[in-house]
Amino acid sequence: MKARYLFQIVLLSAVWGISFLMMRVAMPTFPPLWIAALRCALGAGLLATVMVVGGNRLPPRRLLPWLLLVAVLNNALPFTFFAWGERTVPSNIAAVLNATTPIWALLLSMAVDRAVAGAATIAGVLLSFTGVLMVVVSHAGSASVQGNPAGVVFGVLIIALAAICYAVATVVAKKKLRGLDPLGLATTQLSLAALILLPLALGSTHPGPMRAGPVAAVAVLGFAGSGIAYLLYYRLLEHVSPTQVVAVTYLLPIWGLFWGSFAGEAITPAACVGVAVTVAGLVLMNLRTGRSRPAVAGQPERA
Repeated sequence: MKARYLFQIVLLSAVWGISFLMMRVAMPTFPPLWIAALRCALGAGLLATVMVVGGNRLPPRRLLPWLLLVAVLNNALPFTFFAWGERTVPSNIAAVLNATTPIWALLLSMAVDRAVAGAATIAGVLLSFTGVLMVVVSHAGSASVQGNPAGVVFGVLIIALAAICYAVATVVAKKKLRGLDPLGLATTQLSLAALILLPLALGSTHPGPMRAGPVAAVAVLGFAGSGIAYLLYYRLLEHVSPTQVVAVTYLLPIWGLFWGSFAGEAITPAACVGVAVTVAGLVLMNLRTGRSRPAVAGQPERA
């Protein structure tokens, strides 16, 4: 792989990795529904502009039911769930929980295709889940957890549900949305998700007083995490293999710890070991599936 593509993979993982922290920064002003709605709207606006300039095509109307389903599962629900869960869960734990997305996607794909798991796949899945559990348990002694254990458990569950939503969306898109212009698909997903979320946000708790930090965080989530990141992802797929691009998944938990440190979130030795174990499991899992399981256009594994 050329150095510039390796740099772009690292940059992409850093952009998606900082999304977890940006959601936490946005919380003092924006409720979860507003974070998700604005993120989708800003990202859709940027991608639509690029799509018009580049002459990309939108998906055909006959696929609207599947497009709506994927927009809900890949954008509307997980974006809301991550912002909701991070009210009680540190952003670095959210990043590690997000790393379970490819595991759920693999398990769901195998169930749909009635495939038999090999030894490497089983070992990789178990190792990754063990690593995630280590990271979550390593934060059990922190003051925030001790003060609100029920809230933390709920936050972990809702973020895990977000990762499962990503996985289901990946499987659905792989079966029903193949062969589409990837930029047109991503633009459509974000646009539909924004149209779904904005009325719900307007009917819910409204944002608090505007402050520079939260407003900037939402802008980063929309333009960078849901706009520029998609563009960078698809540009990478034009030049390197999907198996190489999947390296982004390995780096996200590491970036989660790194960016979380800027918010004063504790990085314990046990958490570092847990992240290493999680990444090792993902690598082992993809040794078995990397060649046979192509990336799905419009369904990158991220926050």
